[in-house]
Amino acid sequence: MASPGKKYPKKEHHCTCGCEETGSKAASGGLDLEAIRLLTELMKEQGLAEVEMAQGDDYIHVRRAGVDTAAGVPMMAAPVAPPPAIEENAPTRPTKTIDSPMVGTFYISSSPEAKPFIAVGDTVGPETTVCIIEAMKVFNQIPAETSGRIVRFLVENGATVEFGQPLFAVE
Repeated sequence: MASPGKKYPKKEHHCTCGCEETGSKAASGGLDLEAIRLLTELMKEQGLAEVEMAQGDDYIHVRRAGVDTAAGVPMMAAPVAPPPAIEENAPTRPTKTIDSPMVGTFYISSSPEAKPFIAVGDTVGPETTVCIIEAMKVFNQIPAETSGRIVRFLVENGATVEFGQPLFAVE
């Protein structure tokens, strides 16, 4: 391991914290090891999988090893417990669905620590926010656009959804 203040002699460096640093300045020696250590510690503290940073001519891209960033979609720090499904023996009733209005990543709460927007058994109205879909780093609140009672979640938290894909079953 290089001592603080030393410059990276090559484009990629693998340190003991499990990160992978790459970038033009890291390759040419423009960033010191201590600055990169501080950045990786901040990533660990904040639960970030990947960081890209540019300041003037300095550029660095850090990705934690073993963490899948799924085509640039940010990972949530801690998964929310999956909501309970309805009983298997429940009588069959006609249901409608709340569908995804866009392609993106489905989240049932505004953050990993936050309470889910809705739960199975909740009654929703057309204006009730039922989830967030993240698309191109924009978090879009999705309204129910229908009235009824949530009987089942059809998508897992953090899953990629397609346009028109059913998200919730409602009766």
